[in-house]
Amino acid sequence: MRPLRYSINVTLDGCCDHRAIPADEDLHRHHIGNLNQADALLLGRVTYEMMEAAWRPSAQTGARPDWTEPFARTIDAAKKYVVSSTLERVDWNAELVRGDLGQAVQQLKREPGKGLFVGGVKLPLALTELGLIDEYEFVVQPRLAGRGPALFAGLSKHVDLKLVSRLEFGSGAVAMRYEPRR
Repeated sequence: MRPLRYSINVTLDGCCDHRAIPADEDLHRHHIGNLNQADALLLGRVTYEMMEAAWRPSAQTGARPDWTEPFARTIDAAKKYVVSSTLERVDWNAELVRGDLGQAVQQLKREPGKGLFVGGVKLPLALTELGLIDEYEFVVQPRLAGRGPALFAGLSKHVDLKLVSRLEFGSGAVAMRYEPRR
């Protein structure tokens, strides 16, 4: 069964708004490694549209620093599954996921391969409620944002996690990977 991995950048005070997170070359390189551990990305509508606007080749040509290009190529090439009840269609190497979320994700996990990777805020909350995430990575940034969306707001139950690794970046950010205690 393919594992479902989740990774998100978060400030020390729990903000996960991408506009509050400083991005650098080391962070992008790290996330390329994450993406390379997966056969496909699982995205909600908001995250899909945000990533498409930022990373689709025609979207920002020449407007990004050169060091972001390897990440741009990696995410552009990735297979994407988009969970949405409002989008009529998707492209950018993507297909829509509709119907029962739990059943659809369990079916994707049963397919052969290296794994699935999920990002965003709302979709990971729903997947956590269903017990479908196999690994969580929180890249904690040395910044206080004072505002913005928080992770797992409204989670109905505690989820106990076991630390499996940590990685410190030159910027002071720390990536901590956890697995659920089952």
